[in-house]
Amino acid sequence: MYSDKDKTKVEILAQKNAEAELGGGERRVESQHKKGKLTARERVELLMDNGTFEEIGKFVMHRCKDFGLDKEYYLGDGVVTGYGTINGRPVYVFSQDFTVFGGSLSETHAEKICKIMDLAMKNGVPVIGLNDSGGARIQEGVVSLGGYADIFYKNTLASGVIPQISGIMGPCAGGAVYSPAITDFIMMVENTSYMFVTGPNVVKTVTNEEVTSEELGGASTHSSKSGVSHFSCANEVEAINNIKRLLSYVPQNCEDKAPIYPYEQQGDEKKVALNDIIPDNPNQPYDIKEVIDHTVDSDSFFEVHKTYAENIVVGFARLGGRSIGVVANQPAVLAGVLDNAASEKAARFVRFCDSFNVPLLVFEDVPGFLPGTDQEWNGIIKNGAKLLYAFCEATVPRVTVITRKAYGGAYDVMNSKHIGADMNYAWPTAEIAVMGAKGASEIIFRKEIKEASDPEAKLQEKVDEYTEKFANPYRAAHRGFVDEVILPEDTRRKLMRAFTILENKVDELPKKKHGNIPL
Repeated sequence: MYSDKDKTKVEILAQKNAEAELGGGERRVESQHKKGKLTARERVELLMDNGTFEEIGKFVMHRCKDFGLDKEYYLGDGVVTGYGTINGRPVYVFSQDFTVFGGSLSETHAEKICKIMDLAMKNGVPVIGLNDSGGARIQEGVVSLGGYADIFYKNTLASGVIPQISGIMGPCAGGAVYSPAITDFIMMVENTSYMFVTGPNVVKTVTNEEVTSEELGGASTHSSKSGVSHFSCANEVEAINNIKRLLSYVPQNCEDKAPIYPYEQQGDEKKVALNDIIPDNPNQPYDIKEVIDHTVDSDSFFEVHKTYAENIVVGFARLGGRSIGVVANQPAVLAGVLDNAASEKAARFVRFCDSFNVPLLVFEDVPGFLPGTDQEWNGIIKNGAKLLYAFCEATVPRVTVITRKAYGGAYDVMNSKHIGADMNYAWPTAEIAVMGAKGASEIIFRKEIKEASDPEAKLQEKVDEYTEKFANPYRAAHRGFVDEVILPEDTRRKLMRAFTILENKVDELPKKKHGNIPL
């Protein structure tokens, strides 16, 4: 039993716990709720398995004495930090508390975040940041700026070592945006979260543009126009559920293998529906997501960057219970061409998968790179090279299925055998050539067509001739550039076996400090 003196100490502890858990006070908590936002602690409760969260630094206070801050203290100093489990797997988390000084970052606030990032790296577990902050705490001056830089440095050291996920639950402005930008995935919440380096007022002063926070840096803007955000979520609950789902596809750290879940084979695994997806007309679009859905485990495809650069599709899935990353050209958008945005989007995803041992499956139907001054002036050469570099560098199991077109340099870039793919399959509808039959015929047979009595008929004759010779997968198969031409219905079965045999693949890059990717 406690003595009277000990009881007083226990009461003091209980009082301090209650004070810390109240954040900035009931009035500010109520204001947070009125905006449709959860508090920092409510978010952590939703994220973690029930009763598993252990808090670190609950009683930390700021050290600033200027501008009246010596009279205003809040336990925890505007950020909740600690660890727990999500679906039984340990993670570290920080959750910024907007009810305390607007979630602004101070020296001690930054120290708390850095501490859990250090612990996450030492223990090899993911770190999740729930951002809701007005930016650097102005009263602390350069000290708060230094705190941001400390966090950026930790983010960079942790990159490729442990998965880092950012949930943007409110404002994220100025220097605050660069920590999420370094992390692997960003979730934003529609209408209540935004990210920008300079806000609407500064934009108006400098450029005279009138723009709202939502238009400048809201969830829809960053998930469809800039590509900064990987997911746009209707509300905070959806964002937190997406974080949980995302974690289910990735390992704890760079030393672990991608998760494999129990799976019972479903008969012969044939998917007859795949036989009817490719249209008879080679120029007619179709939805590559149908191919993905019929190939991977039922309801397992989790798309990333869904509304950005839609001419390429990336995301996670399971194949026979095994986590894989999927990269696929989308013929339904811009005919599936590679452009600046699509190349960057896919390159970043490929590099993430390779960092964390997630095998890569590529579905290829690409007529080439998008031509035009806009593309050239915005760097299609270096951006296309980013995707090429990412695939060349990847040492995880890599399998490609060519469903239809594989033209020109884009054939090489999309995980061809020549850049290190392990297994390359083609459907009978595959066309592997330098370019389309019409363009090729116009170049090769220019003189013959020009001199013909009926140039149009001659062109068609040569197109048919070129199509018969090159618009098929067999020349590539004769050379061994395609390992097997398969029926679409056999795709799932073939891929399951391929990824199983590649499970213990070992491939090492030449010794180097790091490569110089064309940024």
